[in-house]
Amino acid sequence: MTSWLRRRDHNIFTNATSLLICGLLAGVVVAAAAFPAAAMSGLAAKAGGQTFASLPSELKDFSSPQITRIYASDGRTQISQFYDEFRSDVPLKDISKNMQNAILAAEDRKFYEHNGVDLKGVARAFVGNSQGGTQQGASTLTMQYVRMSLAYSATNPQDVINATKDSPKRKVTEMKYALQVEKQLSKDQILERYLNIAPFGNQAYGVFAASQVYFNKKPKDLTVGQAAMLAGMVKAPSSFNPTIATGHQQISDRRDNYIIPAMVSLGAITQQQADEAKKEKIPTKVKSVGTGCAWVAKNNWGFFCDYFYRWWLGQEAFGANEYDRERRLKSGGYRVVTTLDLKGQAAARKEIAERQSDNNKNALLLAGVQPGNGKVRLLATNRKYKLDDPENPKNKISSDPKKAAKGIRGTYPNTTNPLLTGGGDITGYQAGSVFKIFPIIAALEAGYPLAFPIKAEKQYKSGYIVQRGSPAACKGTHFYCPKNSGGGGAGVYTMWSAFAKSINTYFIPLQERVGTGKVVAVAKRFGVQFREPADLEKTTKEGGVDQWGAFSLGVTASTPMDIANAYATLAGDGKYCEPTPVEQITTKDGEKIDVGKPHCIQATPKDVARAALDAARCPVGDSAQLGACNGATAGPTRSIVGHPVFGKSGTTDADKTASLVVGTASIVVAGYMVNPDYPDHKDHMSHPIINPAVQHTVAAYMKGKPKVQFKKPGSDKIATGDQRSIPNVKCDSVSSARNQIEEAGFEASVGATVESDCPAGTAAGTSPSGRTIKNGAVVIEVSKGKADKPAPGQSAPPGPGNENENENEND
Repeated sequence: MTSWLRRRDHNIFTNATSLLICGLLAGVVVAAAAFPAAAMSGLAAKAGGQTFASLPSELKDFSSPQITRIYASDGRTQISQFYDEFRSDVPLKDISKNMQNAILAAEDRKFYEHNGVDLKGVARAFVGNSQGGTQQGASTLTMQYVRMSLAYSATNPQDVINATKDSPKRKVTEMKYALQVEKQLSKDQILERYLNIAPFGNQAYGVFAASQVYFNKKPKDLTVGQAAMLAGMVKAPSSFNPTIATGHQQISDRRDNYIIPAMVSLGAITQQQADEAKKEKIPTKVKSVGTGCAWVAKNNWGFFCDYFYRWWLGQEAFGANEYDRERRLKSGGYRVVTTLDLKGQAAARKEIAERQSDNNKNALLLAGVQPGNGKVRLLATNRKYKLDDPENPKNKISSDPKKAAKGIRGTYPNTTNPLLTGGGDITGYQAGSVFKIFPIIAALEAGYPLAFPIKAEKQYKSGYIVQRGSPAACKGTHFYCPKNSGGGGAGVYTMWSAFAKSINTYFIPLQERVGTGKVVAVAKRFGVQFREPADLEKTTKEGGVDQWGAFSLGVTASTPMDIANAYATLAGDGKYCEPTPVEQITTKDGEKIDVGKPHCIQATPKDVARAALDAARCPVGDSAQLGACNGATAGPTRSIVGHPVFGKSGTTDADKTASLVVGTASIVVAGYMVNPDYPDHKDHMSHPIINPAVQHTVAAYMKGKPKVQFKKPGSDKIATGDQRSIPNVKCDSVSSARNQIEEAGFEASVGATVESDCPAGTAAGTSPSGRTIKNGAVVIEVSKGKADKPAPGQSAPPGPGNENENENEND
């Protein structure tokens, strides 16, 4: 009861009746023809000596548990529901008159005549029970309502027992409360609350739930026969359960021989209506009413539902601990409109299903986040969201050899693990070169422009220390020495071209220049969660990241959700928003609350975000607005999506995982292809599978939406930097050329030999030429003199940086 709604006037007879029972129950000897003297003295003694006037009369505020319903972003499509008790309150006007009349016929035919307590009924029951006859209750509908209210407002188990145990004291207490309730509420208000709180068996609490469970209809549509059956069940829901043989017979007899005839005698229905009502069949089966994410309307929504559920349990606004928060979810009667985009979700599931079977041990995971607000729009994978039945298992034996040897089953095709969002045992997966965006952002923040040139080698000897003799070390040393995929990729690169071709030996020296700690800090600000204990320890321990040489190559565990939201931060002008599954939460009283609304911080300056995004257009076949890409690793993306796009692809050592993230101004989708059960597998994850799944999902989401161009930084300097003229060293000696270039403030190195008009062994020119960034790399090209023109059909040898046009991922 949230409040007593209004007082009712009572006539002299009613007040006299109240005084009569007060005196009776206090043990005061009064003259009352309705009660024998023995009854009065006996009832007072059994009540325990406490005076009636001293008993409490004001019911505690309480709210009966209500169903919380979860909807998609359209606000109409129900995803699932959560409840402890399947119950949803409805106003009396939405409850069939048949139901109202039937419950009075079953439980309290004088409801509109008494004042909460039926004096004659109490006396009759007391005398009958004292003389050893059949036990009689004499509880009015108001008293029954009081009993249920006391049980629901109880704060400890003993209070529940006291409210429900069969004792004279409980009966006396109920009477006192009932008298007060009748002063505060109208009869219709009491009837409405009773019908909404009464139990009907088979997990149905209240008339709304009962109508759904037994007849799959709304309470306002109940027929006479249906209403009479439900009314007959309230007295003993288990005994009168129509789904069991004995119960079916008992409720049939009670309906046809007790309740329907009573409705006739009360004038609620005619005899003809009664005869028709008795012909109505009583159901033997009930509608299954599930709760939670295992009962989503469509199975592929289960992973989003699970993400919402875990999110709710993490919100302190709903309670001090997870237990309290879950109780609020399952009893609060909330209406939750989520961020799930049905069109995007359907497209993602379709693209996955066309490429990867649910029975495949390798999982194709897609997560979509909206830039600027963190709203999670889709979560899809090639798995069924359900627990595998241990009695009849469908999951295959685990692909992990150790688990397989013990007969342990894997998580395919059935699982409830949060594969896409992380949590529990799911710490994430290595994603490869999608992490190269973080050193770009850190470098831009530190003042390095997009055009900053670095001479990338086929193998780079870094200053990071690794275990001597490990595959990542230079031969015979303990220094980390990354290579490019395929062994190529040497040449001078900028952030645009290095990101376009995914040049490892550009990004590790860039990480060294900026500082590993700053690169890791960017990843944290952009939402990478570091769930893997070893990764987390590095980020929390002083100096723990100093030797994390391969960080920028994506060796850290992450989830598609992490990366989708990190890249969405770029499209959101550097504003990182905590991912949220919620559009709006409304209480059962209609109050809109702010929990789940976007919570954002400025993770990096706007111009840094815009510049980094410009570089990120290169890998996915779009054109940078501020510089030259000179390549792409997922080139068809732009033409497939049909909108301005940005993103990055990635793989890890031996192709154990593959990833692609693609973003527009409206959505960012990150896809991972992984083996969740056994990371150290022998399969090669395929970009021809994951790339089109991500690309076509984004295309479907963007269909019909306007093309929005990305914003440029406020100044071109963040792209071009402090440009200086490179000395003209053509035909000078190599040593002289080096000196001139270094004196001009550049890093000079000697590159490959090229054909030129200059004498062999002299400087043919530089790469780049003309102008470049202060402190940038300038490579001296050495002349090998003039050569004969190649024969027809013969191509010239490749120049620096042209050896590898394919994916260059971590080693």
